[in-house]
Amino acid sequence: PSASNSTTAAADTAPTTTTTAAADTAPTTTTTAATATTTATTTSTTTTRTASTTTAIAKWTMTGNLSVARFGHIASILVNGSVLVAGGYNGGYLNSAELYDPTTGTWTTTANMSITRYLHTASILVNGLVLVTGGQNNGGYLNSAELYNSATGTWTVTGNMSVARQYHTASTLSNGSVLVAGGNNSASFFNSAELYNPSTGTWTATGSMNVGRGYHTATILANKAVLVTGGASGVTYVNSAELYNPTTGTWTNTGSMSVGRGYHTASILANGKVLVTGGYNGASFFNSAELYNPSTGTWTTTGSMSITRARHTASTLANGLVLVTGGQNSGGYLNSAELYNPSTGTWTTTANMSITRALHTASTLVNEKVLVTGGSRSSGVYLNSAELY
Repeated sequence: PSASNSTTAAADTAPTTTTTAAADTAPTTTTTAATATTTATTTSTTTTRTASTTTAIAKWTMTGNLSVARFGHIASILVNGSVLVAGGYNGGYLNSAELYDPTTGTWTTTANMSITRYLHTASILVNGLVLVTGGQNNGGYLNSAELYNSATGTWTVTGNMSVARQYHTASTLSNGSVLVAGGNNSASFFNSAELYNPSTGTWTATGSMNVGRGYHTATILANKAVLVTGGASGVTYVNSAELYNPTTGTWTNTGSMSVGRGYHTASILANGKVLVTGGYNGASFFNSAELYNPSTGTWTTTGSMSITRARHTASTLANGLVLVTGGQNSGGYLNSAELYNPSTGTWTTTANMSITRALHTASTLVNEKVLVTGGSRSSGVYLNSAELY
């Protein structure tokens, strides 16, 4: 699942499915993809009983459909609780955006971005604006950035990054600036990083990572450092991790994961540790999970998921559990979901989503439900459906 016009890259050999049919006209990025589907049946688990306790039934319910099928898009929870979805791909690159209202379960269109973009990032700024950066479209890789104002429903172009990149990460730091790190284009995987200043709308270079990487994760720790894990660097998937210090603007290596992986997830837990799950290394999909301890800078393995998966989502719930949904593996696209319990270090399966999907989004709403949107359900089929857990 990476750019088909990219150089010899680790992800060029990525998941076994290839784009066909509707995706024959598809992006320069040949991620497995596909046409909107809205029909589905809701699946729920049965109540599990023990001698003295009853576990509530967990289930998925369909909610309003997006107006446009899309995958490789972004989803951001706004200060008013609504969800902004923007961009992506569905046989063509998209600049459209729409808003989900959790109260009514419906979507309304909002202003379009200034340009189409796919595999971009979105970050909520301290002033409530949404900063969208990079990605790609049929014109190539992008260094442009723009801001969404939820009060006016409009987009404004802001300063350009110094490097055009996709599959990068973007993290809003405690000082209000946004750190963009890594990513790739048709020629390189980047170790460069840059900072966006919301006050000036400009970018400045900061320290470079020790390793160029894309398809990685970035997590803000309790101590305000940013932990970057894994990803691909050229033809190799890496297990290395490093920490960005916002005060000094420098990166330092920290403990390495047990395996090199990309297209994985990373979630901050209530205890301050970081849970990494699944992923892909160019040959195999993983069901393994491991925990990073910021106090020691080390990783320990924890319970494995029931199945292998990459290009999935992970959402931290109000009860502290982590919900993993969908993705793909060598067997195809997935609708399964499972829950990680940090107290026991174990996984339990939960209700399946109504539709198989990968490269979708998952957002934990203010009402504590998880909204899943879009994605692709098989090669050449893009989704406009959304569902709630």
